[in-house]
Amino acid sequence: MSEIEQKQALGEITRAVMGLLDAWELETREIQGVLCLPENVRARALNKFREGSDVLPDDPETLRRAGYLLRIADALRTTYPLNPRMSGRWVRQGHRRFGRRSPLSIILRDGETGMIAVLSELDCTFSWDLTGSQSMGYRPSGT
Repeated sequence: MSEIEQKQALGEITRAVMGLLDAWELETREIQGVLCLPENVRARALNKFREGSDVLPDDPETLRRAGYLLRIADALRTTYPLNPRMSGRWVRQGHRRFGRRSPLSIILRDGETGMIAVLSELDCTFSWDLTGSQSMGYRPSGT
């Protein structure tokens, strides 16, 4: 992939992630925490991400987190296909499997591990892949 194509792909990821975080109505500090951005990335820089005049840092952790966020958003679209606003509500609402804590609080507290927990809750195929079950293959009993 050429440098120009990489920059374009990163721009698309940036816009998609910022659109998602805006739909979830996250504050600047929450966005910094969710994406593991340095504290010197302020509201003005986030506006540049939204406008498309700048892209997320080319940092492996930030990009992994962006990928998890987009997968979470996709899983929520599948879960609530008729109510796109439910995504933002679900993220902020206490959840019984998280000890009545919100998925957002899990993500903010536990970082990437929290994102994996939230994504595993929403997407059983992701959870299945994490356990290594896919690589074990199916073996009928008695053989």
